[in-house]
Amino acid sequence: MRTALMSRLVVPSVVIIAREIVYCMKVVGGYVQPAVDTGKPGGALNRDAITSGEALEASALSAGDKPLEHSDAAAIQAAEVRATGNNETVPGGIASLAQATATRNTRTAANEDKTKLADVLMVATDVLPGDKAATREDADRMIMAEMRNKIEMTTTSGGVAESTAVAARLDQHE
Repeated sequence: MRTALMSRLVVPSVVIIAREIVYCMKVVGGYVQPAVDTGKPGGALNRDAITSGEALEASALSAGDKPLEHSDAAAIQAAEVRATGNNETVPGGIASLAQATATRNTRTAANEDKTKLADVLMVATDVLPGDKAATREDADRMIMAEMRNKIEMTTTSGGVAESTAVAARLDQHE
């Protein structure tokens, strides 16, 4: 337990030191890339963090047999916006695919002919640009987007927003 606590305290200070070294190197005129892993998931601070893409894939497993609706597409778009930091939908991205699917599903009469949530979200980690650790802010945005686009003003049990909220809670307690 003490070792785990110590590693949590040491890693952020290493990142801060690495950033300072890079800053000093830029000031002097040279540039050296620090040997700090900032890749997916969670970067240097938490390698075991659950990413937004993984949370979307979890919702595909828990509520994947449900036809994709506009409320799901809105939550997926909120996830993409939080991951990219850009308020525009990425052409050909997972949010645009979800929006097109939701529109097509509203025009399809039989439930068995509608595209399911799992059909869109099973590859979320591969197609979500800038996938990062899920945060409480991500979950809040997704919950609000899903509720805003649903007549009942609720979220789907095991759905997109709820899965991200669970991931954020787990990341926070690690």
